[in-house]
Amino acid sequence: MAGKNDLSEALEFRGHPLRRKDNLIYYGSMADKYIIMLQVISSKKEDDMDVANKVIVQLQYTDPDLKSRDRVVKKTEKESLYAAMDVASVWLERALSTK
Repeated sequence: MAGKNDLSEALEFRGHPLRRKDNLIYYGSMADKYIIMLQVISSKKEDDMDVANKVIVQLQYTDPDLKSRDRVVKKTEKESLYAAMDVASVWLERALSTK
């Protein structure tokens, strides 16, 4: 039986890990130079489910020596989690491919 912290079954999107903590979603690896932070600002009820309708997307440096405001490289706001993840995957791929 796999443990709670078993990373072999971690959620991934387009080859990069996803981690969620409350209304924050981190996309990418802290071992890389960049990571994406998605923040769900608001959501609405559709049937029995909450659906995000305002999401902030930030491309950030992972350098722990930088202040949090200096880590942000790009920022945008989207009206759905799908649109936010679409932008996030493009931004992360482009950022990681330019070394």
